[in-house]
Amino acid sequence: MAGHGYETGRLDLPFVGISTFGKRPYVSDWDAIEADVAVMGAPFDFGTQFRAGARFGPRGVREASTLFSFGHAGAYDHEDDATYLPEEVRIVDIGDADIVHTDTMKSHANIEEGVRKILQAGALPVVIGGDHSINIPCINAFDGEGDIHILQIDAHLDFVDERHGVRYGHGNPMRRAAEKPYVTGLTQVGIRNVSSTAKEGYDAARSMGSDILSVRQARKIGPEGVIARIPEGARVYVTIDIDGFCPSIAPGTGTPSHGGFLYYDVLEMLQALAKRHEVVGIDLVEVAPDYDTTGSTSILAAQVLLNMLGFIFHERAKR
Repeated sequence: MAGHGYETGRLDLPFVGISTFGKRPYVSDWDAIEADVAVMGAPFDFGTQFRAGARFGPRGVREASTLFSFGHAGAYDHEDDATYLPEEVRIVDIGDADIVHTDTMKSHANIEEGVRKILQAGALPVVIGGDHSINIPCINAFDGEGDIHILQIDAHLDFVDERHGVRYGHGNPMRRAAEKPYVTGLTQVGIRNVSSTAKEGYDAARSMGSDILSVRQARKIGPEGVIARIPEGARVYVTIDIDGFCPSIAPGTGTPSHGGFLYYDVLEMLQALAKRHEVVGIDLVEVAPDYDTTGSTSILAAQVLLNMLGFIFHERAKR
């Protein structure tokens, strides 16, 4: 056990200390990021159309992530016979982008600046929302970074162009992304039930390069079949709305939609993605902890992010 760091120093149980993501080091100077992964919170939820509360998502996910701070030499998975996120994978938490209440554009600009700083440092950006509108500044930050493809896991298409003058709410991000010349396509998975996007939105999405799959369609072809639809060689940005999961396991969100994915549905897609593609950025959004007194939604979010990072860097080490 000595190699795991348990026999020297403090035990540092999950409920002890400051709740950075995974209890990883905090870096307050965004010009001094030296890491493989930099996690940033985007506690913005002014773009919501139903229940607010995702502004507390970054805090909730960070606190939940301390549950997985055990295992100082990485996390061993007996199914894969692999140790994920060993010590040489450097993960830091750079805190939150500054949010200016009621001002979407200033808040989004601050989020974009944080992602740009992470990219300039050569680190993989992981952004915890916040509502899904925070994806807009995240994708904005990728101009000049080369072409990207977006994998969206979500209950809703989020492809509204404009509604009552609103262009930057949580129903708009995939439309804003599709307009970017460096976004070569979108794979939108989990879309189901009564949607916030009208039929013309679906028609527009397909005409602008979207491949749209419901939960049932995704299950029919399987996780590897879903990922095989992403063009070979594409560099992929992943955006995960927690309402892509069934509210039976993720009730803590503003717009729950029954019939969603279960844990392994998504995990196996992300593992297949890491094996086939370079992942260049991640955001996970719409966790609203106050709607889930058990904390299981935040735990799910933290577990998905950490497992995904494990898959990404395990595959990078093999290349």
